Amino acid sequence: MFLSNLDWTIIIVVLLSSLLIGLWSSKKSGKNSEEFFLSGKQMPWWLLGISMVATTFSTDTPNLVTDLVRQNGVAGNWVWWAFLLTGMLTVFIFARLWRKSNVNTDLEFYELRYGGKGAQVLRAFRAVYLGAAFNIFAMSGVILAAIKIGEVMLGLEPMETVLISCTITVIFSAVGGFRGVLFTDLLLFVIAMFGALSAAYIALQHPEVNGLSNMLDHENVRDKLAFIPDTSDQSLFFTIFIIPLSVQWWATWYPGAEPGGGGYIAQRMLAAKDEKHAISATLFFNVAHYALRPWPWIIVALASLIVFPDLESLQTAFPNISDDKLGHDLAYPAMLTFLPKGIIGLVVASLIAAFMSTISSHLNWGSSYIVFDYYKLFVRQEASEKELVAVGRASTIVLMFFAALFALTLQNAAELFDFIIMFGAGTGLIFILRWFWWRINIWSEISAMLSSGIVTFCIKKTELFSFIPSDYSLIFSVALTTFIWVLVTLLTPPESPETLSRFFKKIQPHSTGWEKVIKANDLKVNNSEWSMSAGILSAISGIILVYSMLFLTGSILYGNYGQGVLFFVLFVISLMIIRKQWGKITK
Repeated sequence: MFLSNLDWTIIIVVLLSSLLIGLWSSKKSGKNSEEFFLSGKQMPWWLLGISMVATTFSTDTPNLVTDLVRQNGVAGNWVWWAFLLTGMLTVFIFARLWRKSNVNTDLEFYELRYGGKGAQVLRAFRAVYLGAAFNIFAMSGVILAAIKIGEVMLGLEPMETVLISCTITVIFSAVGGFRGVLFTDLLLFVIAMFGALSAAYIALQHPEVNGLSNMLDHENVRDKLAFIPDTSDQSLFFTIFIIPLSVQWWATWYPGAEPGGGGYIAQRMLAAKDEKHAISATLFFNVAHYALRPWPWIIVALASLIVFPDLESLQTAFPNISDDKLGHDLAYPAMLTFLPKGIIGLVVASLIAAFMSTISSHLNWGSSYIVFDYYKLFVRQEASEKELVAVGRASTIVLMFFAALFALTLQNAAELFDFIIMFGAGTGLIFILRWFWWRINIWSEISAMLSSGIVTFCIKKTELFSFIPSDYSLIFSVALTTFIWVLVTLLTPPESPETLSRFFKKIQPHSTGWEKVIKANDLKVNNSEWSMSAGILSAISGIILVYSMLFLTGSILYGNYGQGVLFFVLFVISLMIIRKQWGKITK
């Protein structure tokens, strides 16, 4: 046990504060289902943006970053840095469209975009498929990280960690609803960021690390510092850099980085006061998530290579760790054990805060699917608002139970990340094109979803595609799934003219891709309110801006000031372009 009475006091205060916010929110959140899941659609951009950042900062995130850095260097982070591309498209293109749809969940979109009973069936199936199955997978990775932290820092058995952490979180989530999640995220984000910065600073003070310059010059670290992977290892360069930037970002579905927006990011956009607040919230999230937050975790990961250079050193230092939980991601909580009293309590509290923030968001988001997109749709259409809130709270408990159960069977966060990426391979392009191409129909979505799952299962569990090298498995899955759904789209009839007209009138997507529908139904086009070209230019500029901020920070840390000047110039130019285009996007 590494915690003093002071540390435990800090942790208890943080937990009680979160529970009090949940109780404070409970009365208003329980008023009706829209309040419980969307806070009445009246939330400001800054609160929603901070909540997005807090939700994606979980206990498994620093563990995952540590795993990637220890095995593939700083450049290994491109497997998630690449999602910035879809993130910026969401900011400048899709945030506005989502808020204009005025739906309660992103799955309700199916009945807006598609027609007939099939749209309802697909909506309900996706509610179970994403809100339950995929959501449980995502939460289990977060719980796995909590288990490893509990083993290393608190001496807890996996079951003990699960029972304590999940019970507290599920009570808070079921009581406070979405409003409680948002306001707690504000508190937890501040604590989590302070904890991450403290952990990085203390890691550099470790006697074996002996400061930033000595760490960067250490033989275990020197070859891990590059922003771009070395081309001498073609396999590594291809899998962690080329594929993420050329294919993964638009072709795969991943919670928090869905092409076209979706999931709990869409939930927050839908809860915004208006379209401008939705855009601003999502922009703040992408800047903070990709540019401001990674370096404290990276520093701890690099320092861990000196203190714990391999898995054997981790096992020696922590002999009580179960063999099925031993992995490179364990190095992050291992480094936290060197923190001084008071600080270690704050950092552990920050990790608990990150855990609660992410899990509560996933629980509220998942239960919103079950309530709006399954229960109200198929079980009791006449259900009262009080009943819907009760079902939401009950489904929160059930989701938590199964996520905790599945987490006990896992070993490594990176493996789960790879599995989720593969399982959604090939579906991402539909989530982008369905807004802008009238020909996408309900069978496009169904065929993509089914073929992606089947292809991934065959690659992972059978010898059917054994001739495909592992480095190319994602590309193969994307290509085959895309071929299938495009073929199905062209062989099946389009949606009815009534459905397509209704969608175009409400959303007013850009006329490109809808010209046939516009002419056939004599629809009025009103694209004067926003400019697609301005959105695309701003998205490209936003990508350059965030990457420039990310690598400017890295260049300063590395002492490479000449390179830093270049990134600073790129940052300023991209910022000026966004400011110039801002009025065209938000008016």
